[in-house]
Amino acid sequence: MDRDTADNVRRLEIDGATLLRQIERLGEIGRERDGGRTRLALSDQDKCARDQLVQWMKELELDVKIDPIGNIFGILYGEGESCADALMIGSHIDTVINAGPFDGVYGALSGLAVARAFRNAGVRPLRPLIVAAFTNEEGVRFQPDMMGSLFFTGGIPIDDVLATRGIDGAFLGEELRRIGYKGETEPSSLVPADYLELHVEQGPVLDSKQMEIGVVENLQGISWKRIEISGTANHAGTTPVSMRRDAGVAAARIVVFLRELALSSEGTRTTVGSLRFSPDLINVIPSNAVLTVDIRDPESARLADAEKQLLRFLEELRTKEGVELSVKSLARFEPVRFDEELASIIEDAAKKRGYSSMRITSGAGHDAQMLARVAKAAMIFVPSRGGISHNPAEYTPDELLLQGVHVLLDVAAGRLLKGGNKTEV
Repeated sequence: MDRDTADNVRRLEIDGATLLRQIERLGEIGRERDGGRTRLALSDQDKCARDQLVQWMKELELDVKIDPIGNIFGILYGEGESCADALMIGSHIDTVINAGPFDGVYGALSGLAVARAFRNAGVRPLRPLIVAAFTNEEGVRFQPDMMGSLFFTGGIPIDDVLATRGIDGAFLGEELRRIGYKGETEPSSLVPADYLELHVEQGPVLDSKQMEIGVVENLQGISWKRIEISGTANHAGTTPVSMRRDAGVAAARIVVFLRELALSSEGTRTTVGSLRFSPDLINVIPSNAVLTVDIRDPESARLADAEKQLLRFLEELRTKEGVELSVKSLARFEPVRFDEELASIIEDAAKKRGYSSMRITSGAGHDAQMLARVAKAAMIFVPSRGGISHNPAEYTPDELLLQGVHVLLDVAAGRLLKGGNKTEV
């Protein structure tokens, strides 16, 4: 590293107080009485959070761009006005229902903290830095999840995105226009060379092992399905059990089958997160059941095998219970392995800071898995106390949050001040 570059690196500092204050501020938007927060994608609460983020970007004199699906980008240009060879740091600011304070928000605002470090030090990067907040990462109101980054990387056509109907009946395109976030920026003009995402782990591994930094090596593949079961409604007291076409029993058998499948596997995880009966009356046999299935595995072959086993079981269930079944795929993403060079740089940066670290697999889906299609991508984790996430009790101490941002800054500085070469920092 030459003397000028070394001096620039030493001048870069994270303003931890501002970062923590901004995390707290976004956590107040959509806050529920029990302390959780709900900012579903493109809701009024999401609009408020977007407006706040854009304001903060403009305060740092970042060039704000918005693409046709509402992804937000704040650009700190390098030596020119081009975004070629950029480093992007990103995540999301939408939430699940009744969420914790850090999921997604921590990563997006940490990207802003890195941009602030450059601004405060008066250091101009050699390459552009893009801070990104992707639309509808959670996939609660609109499916699939990670929709914004999927569109950004060319994985779904814009017409399909805009025509997506939400769980509340709203169309995504109409909601984008309603809240004023249907932009015109062409995503291809912002595709980065490198992508970094800082995130709370949302699992118990780092916390249980008392490790401070997780170097994410890979990310599980995900398969989401919606199963609808049609039987026959009838009187609960007069219809013999042997003569029933009970959609409720069929649904229960699917739930048990998925649990047994996961327990017998080396790494497959299965969840039925939503289950609804009709007519939903205490004395009527269910005529209809709708459930969702979430299957995850870090190995592609095991994920595919779990899907095949489920489909075979459904065929057997159709005959055994005398019901009709329909299956719709809501999302399907292959497992991802992140860039080894970036992972090694993260590991080195943690070591130089004196932080303990370990290699780790992400159990949750993240925008980084989409960006890995078009860029060198990597993720940094900090511990989640007790492994709790998607819950108001989600918690990571301030000290650990700031340690993660310090590592992110060191890695970003090495990429932005040396044109992407591996740099001692």
